[in-house]
Amino acid sequence: MMTEGEQWQPLVVLPTAYDVAPTPQGLSDLIGNGLDVDGLLTEHRALLFKGFDITRDTLDGAIDLFLPNRAAYTHGNTPRSNLGGNIYTSTEYPADQSISMHNELSYASAWPSRLLFYCEQPAETGGATPLADAANWLQLIDLEVRDAFAGGLRYAQNLHGGRGLGKSWQQTFETDNRDEVEAFLAEGRSSWTWTSTGLRVTQERAATTHHPVTGEEVWFNQVDQWHPAGLPEDVRTIMTQMFTEADLPQSVTFRDGSPIPAEYVLHVREMGWKQAYDIDWETSNLALVDNVLAAHARRPYTGERRVLVAMSA
Repeated sequence: MMTEGEQWQPLVVLPTAYDVAPTPQGLSDLIGNGLDVDGLLTEHRALLFKGFDITRDTLDGAIDLFLPNRAAYTHGNTPRSNLGGNIYTSTEYPADQSISMHNELSYASAWPSRLLFYCEQPAETGGATPLADAANWLQLIDLEVRDAFAGGLRYAQNLHGGRGLGKSWQQTFETDNRDEVEAFLAEGRSSWTWTSTGLRVTQERAATTHHPVTGEEVWFNQVDQWHPAGLPEDVRTIMTQMFTEADLPQSVTFRDGSPIPAEYVLHVREMGWKQAYDIDWETSNLALVDNVLAAHARRPYTGERRVLVAMSA
C-alpha cells in the first residue's frame, strides 16, 4: 500500500539496465535468462518495456513471452477489432473522449489476469493510457460509498441481434450460435432472456475482489462505465430520450435492484483518476499489466493512434 502523497508508477524495463540488445531478441534473452516477470509484476502492478524495437511482425513472439495462453475478448462490452491470434485493437471509442479507469471484464464472472498493450503508432497529441493502483483506488473512496457497495452490483445488458446501438450479441460473444452463448452465460452464473430484438443479460457481481497472490482487496467493477451518470452530458441526454431505463444498452444498480446515486458514481470515477500514472506511448512500447492490481484508462487524443492489446486468463 502506498504512503500518503506517494505516486505509484509501473516499473520501466530498459535493455541498457540488463545489458541485453535493444531488439526483440534482446527481450527474448532477457526473459529466457530468468527475469522474474511474475514476481516483478505482482510487486509493481505493471511493467513498461521500452527500447526493444518490437514491430508488428515481431509482436506475436513478444506476446508469447508474457502470455503463453492468450484469451479471447468474450463478453467484452466495448467495440474493438480482432486482428487474429486473439490480438485486438484497444477500445474503438471516439478520440475526443476519455475512457475512465477500469479493470478489464471486471463485470464478468471471469476476467483476464494479465493484459499486454503494444503501441504500433502513438497519437499526434494525447492518447496516454493511464494506470492506477486498484488497492489504493479502493482506499481513496469515501467509507460511506464503499459501505453502500458492499452488497454488490447488478449489471444489465440489452444486446441487439444485428441492428441497433452498440455491439450485437454475436459480436459480444464472438459466435452466432445461441447454444454456445447460453453455455457461456450459464457457466458464468448469468441470467438471460432472448427477446424479439436480441438478448438481455443480467449479472450479479461483487464490487471488490482480492488478488490471488497478495490477498489485497481492490476496487473491481465498472459502475461508472455502466451507469448513465458516467456518460458525457450530451450522450446521456440522447440515451435517456431514446431508451427507457430498462431498455438501455447497459445499466447497473445495487445487487438488490435499488438505484445507485449519481454522486456515488462520480466520486468513484474521480478517485480512479486521482493518482493515475500516464503511459505516454512511444512506438514499440509494451506494457504488461496485472489486471487485478492495476486499473487502466485512456486519455483523449488527436491524429491516428494504434494501440493493440492481448490478454490471458
